Parts: sequence; C-alpha cells; structure tokens
Amino acid sequence: MERPTNRSYTIRGSRITEAQKAAKDALWLTYGIAYRQEKLDLKSVFPTFEKVVVEIGFGMGEATAHIAQHLPETAFIAIDLHPPGIGKLLGRIDEAKLSNIKVIEEDAHMVLHYMIEDQSIDGFHLYFPDPWPKKKHHKRRIVNPEFIEVIHTKLKIGGYFHIATDWVPYAERIEEVFAQSNLFSGGVVAKPEWRPLTRFEGQGLDKKHRVTDFMYIK
Repeated sequence: MERPTNRSYTIRGSRITEAQKAAKDALWLTYGIAYRQEKLDLKSVFPTFEKVVVEIGFGMGEATAHIAQHLPETAFIAIDLHPPGIGKLLGRIDEAKLSNIKVIEEDAHMVLHYMIEDQSIDGFHLYFPDPWPKKKHHKRRIVNPEFIEVIHTKLKIGGYFHIATDWVPYAERIEEVFAQSNLFSGGVVAKPEWRPLTRFEGQGLDKKHRVTDFMYIK
C-alpha cells in the first residue's frame, strides 16, 4: 500500500510551541510507537489490558486523555500527524501518569493497513474529522465505503465504531454510507458520558453547530 495521495486530513498549524516540542522530544520513547510496516503485537505493547481502542485523529488530545483516565481498564492507540497535538497529548499522558495510551505519528490509513491485525481491535473513535465542506473536496472525507470496510476488518466481533461530528451535511453523509452497508448495525446515539465536551466542541456549540454522535457495532 502506497501512502495516500488524496489525503483525508490536513496538518493544521504545524507551528509547535517550545513546551510541546520538549514534551515530544522527552516523552516519545516512553509513550510513542514508531511506525513500521509490520503488525503490532498488542499483547506486548499492552500486556495487562484485554481491550484495545484506536482513536483516529486526536487533535490536541484533550478527549483522548480524559477518556483514558475514565476507562482505565481499556488501552488506547492514538493516531495523528499533527506535531503540536502529539506533543500536547504526550504531556497530558505524562502529567496524569497514564499507562494505557500509546501514540503513533502517521496517517491512519497506513497504520491500519500495515500495523493492525485483523479482528484485533475492540473499538474505534473518530471525533470531529475534517468535514471537507466544499463539494470538490468531499472525496477526501475519511468516512467512505472503503474506509468502513477497513474498520470492519480490524474490529473484533461485537466491536464498535464511535463517530462524532458537528457538521450536519457530513453527519447526513455518514448515515448514508452506513445505510448502504450491511457490515454494521447502529446509528445516531446520545453523547456517551465518557466522551467529554472539549474546547473545540464547545466552540462549535457556541456557533450553534449541532453535534451528532454515531455508534455502529460489528
């Protein structure tokens, strides 16, 4: 699999602060997993955890760290390419002394293809992915038929895919994509108590954006 040329993400504001860079430099060996084109041994990475959840695109890591703190029995693999966010999340992990998060710095498509075994993951989180609002960019939206097939392949039987978006046209498209597939059951749900209201989400709500949560089960 070659690196995707039509990316479903943008590396926003790559300007990293000194604190974020220092955290990234100091903490990567402890909390990071180097990208490589071979399957991860999840039991080796998380020897004391039975459940593993993958978060795709964690922004500044606010929700990631919060959820990991409130679900200490679950291990999390957090994937992103945004250097400031990676530095910020590593700092959050270290500050809270969390042992149940590891970070991978790479495109999620590449990580899923090369590093994640089939039927090995208990859940996926995808919170506020880039909605690519312009019609000419809709093909870049990460939630599409091919992507949910990949997610289905990597999930254990009974595993879940939790998505949240504050862009109504994208929410409508997400519903369409899943309705056209027989791989999952589920749909719109109330926001789970364990998903926090982040600063980013709050800014959207202040602008009267409607947030939609989806939960789909394999």
